[in-house]
Amino acid sequence: MKKRVPQLALHLDSLSTTALPRPWQDGASLPHLGGCLRLKLDTDRKTARLEGDELHLPLPPEAGERQIRDAAEAWQRGEARRILTAAIRRQAGQLCCTPPALRLSFAASGHWVQSEDHGLRCHWRLIEQSPAIIEQLIGQAVARYRPAGTTGDLFAFA
Repeated sequence: MKKRVPQLALHLDSLSTTALPRPWQDGASLPHLGGCLRLKLDTDRKTARLEGDELHLPLPPEAGERQIRDAAEAWQRGEARRILTAAIRRQAGQLCCTPPALRLSFAASGHWVQSEDHGLRCHWRLIEQSPAIIEQLIGQAVARYRPAGTTGDLFAFA
């Protein structure tokens, strides 16, 4: 029997937002890279900034839930693009192939990473998973873009 890694078998529809309500307020926690960040509303900031395990958002204390959610998720999507692009480049470099293009997905259901003809489509909430899971998922997807019959090691078949 083949052993499955449960985290990799997750589909997005099993992580519905109704199952895990998040209070969008100062001090709320936000999943990030397998851990949690604490939201901090801070009018002294011009842009959202991560400091330690706190995400400082440039919002007043009386900001509404929608404003806080929009600001936090905008920051997360930017981080997702940055971190996933770096992971794709690392994995492509290890496999000696051209890094596929990244497109962020906002789908309500499906897989974390999908290979397409023109590149990878990754759900932006993948940023909530641990770096090890991100690397493994990206590595599996990038391996599909490796030209057939090539190897990074000259003596791999010797």
